[in-house]
Amino acid sequence: MTTPLDHAAHQTAINTIRFLAVDMVEKAGSGHPGAPMGQAAMAYVLWTRHLRFNPKNPSWANRDRFVLSCGHASALLYSLLYLSGYDLSLQELKNFRQLHSKTPGHPEYGLTPGVETTTGPLGQGLGNAVGMAMAQSMLAAEFNREDFPIFDHLVWAFVSDGDLMEGVASEASSLSGHLGLGNLNVLYDDNEISIDGPTSLSFSENVLPRYESYGWHVLTVDDGNDLMALDAAIEAAKDQTDRPSLIAVRTHIGFGSPAKQDTAAAHGAPLGTDEVRATKEALGWPLDPTFHVPEKARAAFDQAGNHGAALESTWHELLERYRDKHPEVASELEVRLSDQLASNWEATLPSFSPEDGPLATRSASGKVLNSIATVLPQLTGGSADLTPSNNTYLQNSTDFSVANRKGRNLRFGVREHAMGAVLNGIALCKMLIPYGGTFLIFSDYMRPSIRLAALMGIPSIFVFTHDSIFLGEDGPTHQPISQLLSLRSIPGLTLIRPADANETVAAWRLAIGNRTGPTALALTRQKLPIFEETAELASDGVSRGAYILADSGDGQPDLILIATGSEVALALETAAVLEAEGTRVRVVSMPSWELFDAQENSYRIQVLPPSVTKRVAIEAGSPLGWERYVGLEGAVHGVDGFGASAPYRDIATAYGFTSGDVAQRARRLLS
Repeated sequence: MTTPLDHAAHQTAINTIRFLAVDMVEKAGSGHPGAPMGQAAMAYVLWTRHLRFNPKNPSWANRDRFVLSCGHASALLYSLLYLSGYDLSLQELKNFRQLHSKTPGHPEYGLTPGVETTTGPLGQGLGNAVGMAMAQSMLAAEFNREDFPIFDHLVWAFVSDGDLMEGVASEASSLSGHLGLGNLNVLYDDNEISIDGPTSLSFSENVLPRYESYGWHVLTVDDGNDLMALDAAIEAAKDQTDRPSLIAVRTHIGFGSPAKQDTAAAHGAPLGTDEVRATKEALGWPLDPTFHVPEKARAAFDQAGNHGAALESTWHELLERYRDKHPEVASELEVRLSDQLASNWEATLPSFSPEDGPLATRSASGKVLNSIATVLPQLTGGSADLTPSNNTYLQNSTDFSVANRKGRNLRFGVREHAMGAVLNGIALCKMLIPYGGTFLIFSDYMRPSIRLAALMGIPSIFVFTHDSIFLGEDGPTHQPISQLLSLRSIPGLTLIRPADANETVAAWRLAIGNRTGPTALALTRQKLPIFEETAELASDGVSRGAYILADSGDGQPDLILIATGSEVALALETAAVLEAEGTRVRVVSMPSWELFDAQENSYRIQVLPPSVTKRVAIEAGSPLGWERYVGLEGAVHGVDGFGASAPYRDIATAYGFTSGDVAQRARRLLS
């Protein structure tokens, strides 16, 4: 800023932000005006004085990231993006919350230029911001050289009282403090109001000492409209480079509204015609026209945008010199910046033969990870404190820590939900491939993050082991029943449950190659045979979601057995029993419903011909959903209750997962 922070022009710009938000909500007839009105001043100071961005190139790799974790305040972000010169027109602001607009009720990544992540479910954005900060520090450690700060951007987040009530935010904040992420700065909109009323109804903890105990640098601004204090606090946060900073800003929700300021009435509904008029009069704003944008309000935003464009230009000049000085590492950087993979990465994928088994698919997964990690340096990940069980450790790398930013193994601790949100934040940088592991049962703890990864279409990889009742002695608290069905119900998520080591290789090939959405792998604890056929068939078969693994004879089968994961071996055993009795059986391995449903109809008919109506689906999970593949004349051999604590072979017998049990069910169908 070139003018003093108490200059009237700044107040005009701040009120422009406020009333664009007010007018958006009023015209839409719904939305959240209160938070934008209270946060306008701190947003103005950050965006015009500190945030590094180029509105003409929202994807500039070294831009600062801004995350509006309190996504209900979306009207604030849209106002900022419009005023800053992003490709977002005033008409789009007038279409707030309308069908097909670029200004939906909560910010959506990939829809609106300048929106870094999809937010709305509170706490998620803060978790994403932690992932973004981790990604920046990893990239800086890998690519920066003396006099070449290729990656030195910062991550900024706005959070609300509601964000800090959420468990995912606590998990992520604890992790970021432990990791000393000094590139993460969070402004806390401390307005003491939630939807129900004063936060004192349910939230009386002292937030600042909590964050100090996490290892954060904590600052306060007593008046959220004090531009000088805001500027000083933000500058102090930037100066703190060895730990994340939380700036608690005391704001007033619905600032300027005579009747609704500091009340829950300003939170989630339009102010109303009379109160809009009263608020504009109170702050000296013209009543007409609506969506009023004075020319002098644009000056500071124009200056910030021009400064950002100049910074990017300087960065590209730096990059050119970097290419000359460090050509080998620059070559790898070019691969990352283009979101590409090393051309030879698939050549490192292992293959397995029956002699290598039996082998749990979780173990096969670990072997695949360590093979491809040698040629994919962007691969990084870990586990929610289950590393030895999930087989997610990269043997030739080290742990990411305060002292070692080059480590590729991430220690998330028992923080499944934060792990999911952090993975999404890392994936959003587009230069790293993140994965995270836990037991399948605990996918419930991170489901909101998985869903958001699918909504955003980002390539997070979720590794879920111990995928059925056959994990055994840990019992029903750890044995997933509904989780496979639950994950399959998420649009845009590809779930793959491989049958053996070779299908696991194919699953990882797809997960790494899928750059348009998340992938979940469901893997076994127990050892499984490795089928001779999968060495040849799995690569293409898994990519198609289902394939014919075995057929008895050239003619049309009498019966089709469809199975996933560990139950494919059971299907083959059952087929042998029935074939000995003269029944012609086809065994179909179906590792992914989503991939199979995406195939052309001719292929699906080839695998599951409509003329063969006698079908049995076999999966040690909920039977719901399988009716689409077995039809009215088929049967589903699944699990309707919970599991039990026992060795897995005893569980298989008790729950009817033996070749004798499945064969008997098939005979009833055929009779």
